[in-house]
Amino acid sequence: MNSDQLHRTYLGLSTPHVADACMRIGVPVRSAPAATRPLWAGTHFAGPAVPTRHYGSVDIFLEAINNSEPGDVLVVDNCGRDDEACVGDLIALEAHQAGLAGIVIWGYHRDSAELRTIRLPIVSLGAFPVGPQRLEPRDQDALTQASVGGHTITHNDFVLADDDGTLFIPLADAEAVAATAAAIRDTERNQAALMLHGTPFRTRAHLAAYLTARATDTDLTFREHLRNHGAEIEE
Repeated sequence: MNSDQLHRTYLGLSTPHVADACMRIGVPVRSAPAATRPLWAGTHFAGPAVPTRHYGSVDIFLEAINNSEPGDVLVVDNCGRDDEACVGDLIALEAHQAGLAGIVIWGYHRDSAELRTIRLPIVSLGAFPVGPQRLEPRDQDALTQASVGGHTITHNDFVLADDDGTLFIPLADAEAVAATAAAIRDTERNQAALMLHGTPFRTRAHLAAYLTARATDTDLTFREHLRNHGAEIEE
């Protein structure tokens, strides 16, 4: 699957489906902390990660954008600090004009009204009016890896973000994760359609049989029961 196909596939997936897929096939689930939220509802973007670490000056963002490809996602590491905003309208506009798919900020943004006008999808810890008041030396790997929460993100990662959160998937596993996530999505949609047509999930899940079996086999889990009856929620 080439990069364009991968991008289109992930735009048809949600972060819950992808998180479930990662757990299903044994890929570590790496997500931005729950406090990292999109600026507006209906946010959904995906693309290869472009990591960058902020040291007080916007030139590092310009350099990262200059080295990016259309469809990439800028991943900004500002250590989650809450005493400054590191991305504003000019960087967002520059990224938008360069064709980036979005920006993930482990930190704060500002110029919220202008960002909503630019309409480049952004997730961050929130808004803060004060920009950087520092300028620190940057490390040699400032454009090759970024931290988001406790996770290290590199150019070997793929990003998916929506209203439920932000996930980082190793590019090497992205195709397998996408295929599994698509199967989970389709199964859940089928389950929902049957329920909307009057078939309770309790019936499809053989809940009465599970409760009877559990009375004699306390080690039986509901997931095992569902698999035994072919009534998995997400499989």
